[in-house]
Amino acid sequence: MSKQKECGAAPVILKYLNDQNRPYSAQDVFGNLQREHGFGKTAAVKALEQLTQDGKIKEKVYGKQKIYFTDQSQFAAVGEADLKTLDIQLSGLSEKFQNVQQSCRQMEAELKELNNAMTTEEMSLEIAALKQECASHQERLKKIKSATNHVAPEDKDKVYNERKLFVKEWRKRKRMAADLTDAVLEGYPKSRKQFFEEIGIETDEDHMVTVPDL
Repeated sequence: MSKQKECGAAPVILKYLNDQNRPYSAQDVFGNLQREHGFGKTAAVKALEQLTQDGKIKEKVYGKQKIYFTDQSQFAAVGEADLKTLDIQLSGLSEKFQNVQQSCRQMEAELKELNNAMTTEEMSLEIAALKQECASHQERLKKIKSATNHVAPEDKDKVYNERKLFVKEWRKRKRMAADLTDAVLEGYPKSRKQFFEEIGIETDEDHMVTVPDL
């Protein structure tokens, strides 16, 4: 670190401590200022020690750590009324900060929603695709309406009623077969599967068939 940078660190640090008016360690001062001003920790420590010797700042030792803060004698005394005024100002600024923070959160939420929404180009493509799909469905509907081989309502009802009748009969016969099989198996020494294999019975399950719902 050059002597020029070491000398230049002192006024920067003094102004920072006066502006902030709160205690800092040498590490805090270095960490808060080094990126903007480019001096190293050694320069910060030397500048703090020199400012302390010159009486421009104060120093307190806590164990192995030193804390530096600005000389409070340079500031005018603050009375009770001034403190109350500052409290009122602080309360107002805190409320304003909370309102601004809430507005920021709302705007961030709106921005996120807008970022997730489709762009104008994407919406145009989506509308074009939907129009094409709609035209296709309209053409299909037109062909259906113009067809002459429609199924009459009474024919459709007849088919549904016959299906219902056949399903009921299917269920009835399946249940009767199960009852008869259970009765035979009461005195049969082998398993149900072996019994079916011996007499050649094939079940719906063997062919992965399920009785449909009514």
